[in-house]
Amino acid sequence: MEPWVEAFRQRRTVRQKHPVHDFLFEYYQCKRRLIAEWHPPINVILIGDEAMKYLTYKQYTKQLNGVFLDPSRISSKLLSSLVWIGKLIEAALAKRSQHQCYGLHEWAMVYKPESIRHENTPLRLSPQEIEKVIESNSVCCTHYDAFRFFTEAAKPINTIQPSHEDRRVNEQFGCVHFNMDLFKWCYKLHPWISSELLLECFQLAVKARELDMRASPYDLEEYGYDPICIETAAGRAHYQEYQKNIGDEGRMLASRLLKESGKILKGQTNQ
Repeated sequence: MEPWVEAFRQRRTVRQKHPVHDFLFEYYQCKRRLIAEWHPPINVILIGDEAMKYLTYKQYTKQLNGVFLDPSRISSKLLSSLVWIGKLIEAALAKRSQHQCYGLHEWAMVYKPESIRHENTPLRLSPQEIEKVIESNSVCCTHYDAFRFFTEAAKPINTIQPSHEDRRVNEQFGCVHFNMDLFKWCYKLHPWISSELLLECFQLAVKARELDMRASPYDLEEYGYDPICIETAAGRAHYQEYQKNIGDEGRMLASRLLKESGKILKGQTNQ
């Protein structure tokens, strides 16, 4: 994680913005110090002098055989989050992925806007061209956290009206934002989820975010990104290929997240 954390820190120092990568730190509001620290999976025992530093965390316990994450020390609030996240992921894993959105959620965020969304990042298409793309396609965003940033003019166009309460009904692994959220769930459950899994979910989030923005109406060539022109048939096919690969990887990582979560819950019942 360190190269990503350091690059973000350097940008903050000189007041520079990266419209693609900064999102993963700013939107998810993650503390850079925490994600740069290594923590073991549940049921792993740390030994030796270096293991003692983990006793500064209230979640760890020391016994004769070493230092380990103690499930009895998980807070009731975090335990509730663990159960909620687990049920959300289980519901998404049970669904067939949808691959017909073509990343139009980013377009819906700048459709007939009340104000400029990213004033420092130029658009590669005119407002009229963006309107034509939105109005000639079916907008079918299933992700509540993306939908809530739609312009007021775009919200009624979406085929569903997702809400926080019905996330289990709508969330699915064809959604690049839902795959990005796997990093958020790992971070929210820190330090109970292993740093190895957090890193892999972060790497997937980077891929998903880059696809998200390459398929957007923004001009990102200054940052080294060629656009995926979803306003064309070839661009939509290209987007779907990446989308499916990200979803497949997301399903594997989500299954591992459920497995680690299950060990924590099992530790609770064994207390």
